[in-house]
Amino acid sequence: MPPANFTIRPATPADVPAVLPMVAAICAHHEALDPERFAMLPDVVQRYERWLPQRAADPRSIFLVADSTGHSTPPAIVGFIVGSMERNIPIYRLDEFAYLHDLWVQPDFRRQGVATALLNEAIARFRAIGAKQIRLETALANEHARRVCETCGFRAATIDLIREI
Repeated sequence: MPPANFTIRPATPADVPAVLPMVAAICAHHEALDPERFAMLPDVVQRYERWLPQRAADPRSIFLVADSTGHSTPPAIVGFIVGSMERNIPIYRLDEFAYLHDLWVQPDFRRQGVATALLNEAIARFRAIGAKQIRLETALANEHARRVCETCGFRAATIDLIREI
């Protein structure tokens, strides 16, 4: 596929139906990586269907989509990112931080700058609402995601250790 022409824009509730198949894909991807860590509820897509419009309406959240241009009319949504401001426990100097919950780019549009553009726009929007730090998690096995995040200025800070009991 030729390099993507795309636009990053705020998502609206009307975008949610187009994002839901990507939600299903990201959830399946995570479960395949670590079924114990990422054990999803059976109705995860329906939960996102209710949660995403709330993120779109919340001025302290970001929900952005990447629209492809030149590939379909109207443009197709080929990626999304969603995050929100979260409170720290009251022992840290930083009261709150931005947390990126999900980032997804459709496979045909990967390695064309879409994820980087989504991340950079999310960073700019969180900065504009006063965030001083952005956090995210990515699976150890997702080396490409780590590299993309590092190119946008993220650094590894912790390792998530899990033990089933």
